[in-house]
Amino acid sequence: MHVLRGLRNQAIARHLPELWRKPAAETDPAHTAPGNPPGFDAACFEARGLRGLSAITPLHTVSFPRVHPVLFHLGALLIPSYGAMAAIGILLALMLAQRTARRAGVAPTQVWNLCVIALFAALLGSRLLLIALNWHDVVSHPLWMFGLPTIHHPLLILAGAILGGLAAWVYARTQHLRVLDTADALAAPISLGLACEQFGALLAGSSFGTESHVPWAVVYTSPLAARWSGTPIGVPLHPVQAYAGVAFLTLSILLLILLPARRQPGDLAGMALMGAGVIVYITEIWRNWEGRGSLFHGALDGPQLAALFLVLAGALMLRERRSAQLVAVRNG
Repeated sequence: MHVLRGLRNQAIARHLPELWRKPAAETDPAHTAPGNPPGFDAACFEARGLRGLSAITPLHTVSFPRVHPVLFHLGALLIPSYGAMAAIGILLALMLAQRTARRAGVAPTQVWNLCVIALFAALLGSRLLLIALNWHDVVSHPLWMFGLPTIHHPLLILAGAILGGLAAWVYARTQHLRVLDTADALAAPISLGLACEQFGALLAGSSFGTESHVPWAVVYTSPLAARWSGTPIGVPLHPVQAYAGVAFLTLSILLLILLPARRQPGDLAGMALMGAGVIVYITEIWRNWEGRGSLFHGALDGPQLAALFLVLAGALMLRERRSAQLVAVRNG
């Protein structure tokens, strides 16, 4: 698993395939901790010296909640928790957008089409970027393309957001949609979708938190969490994804309540940008910074810098709308 070596924990990516693929018959049952699948040799992890990945300690003695990246099995088919929660978030966001579109005075069918086009552009664009950045690895191992949906990284999220937003803007312009009203209609649904995505990340172990011994810390026991996201196994971590999920859910509810009371088109979009920026900036304090970039001698990471731009963009949008209202009052 050398693919995406810049987006994963390299030590885990280097050793997990040989540990995972070891036949069950060759694995010492004494080394297989409860919750680990047959064929997963905990002694190999200990021998490799991978920090935080030892399964020798009986995990059932740890008094922390356990989280798993696989929601359920359909025979040999795995249903990833992250993918399932992301799909639920998309469906809920699309359903909610139909209601908020009417309140914002935008045609629900056009909002539906815009969302579908933006989602397709975001998903396809981010995966194509992933392939382009790791082209030589993908050519050498074509079957690794089936694992692309399991890769989550801030760079991919940023690329998907930019491409999806650009596609939405182009569609809105070509269909003569009121851009600010449409943005207001999508503010609450997008926040709801992000909440579901974060709960999916919690289950999958993606964008995991820092080590912690708070009573609500989570422990990952499945090797797939380490294989897919580089998550430490057997180590209590801050459930920072849950923090973000609850915050985005609260933001979505507040935006939904404020939608009928908005004063000018674009107000809710500005509030959503500012709220999302604050949530990202604060929750990054408890996220593991590995692979997220370090700026200004460690004062900020990449997502925190993007969060500052979100807050500034939201404030600028609100200021512009209020300025326009004052000009209209003076001229009236």
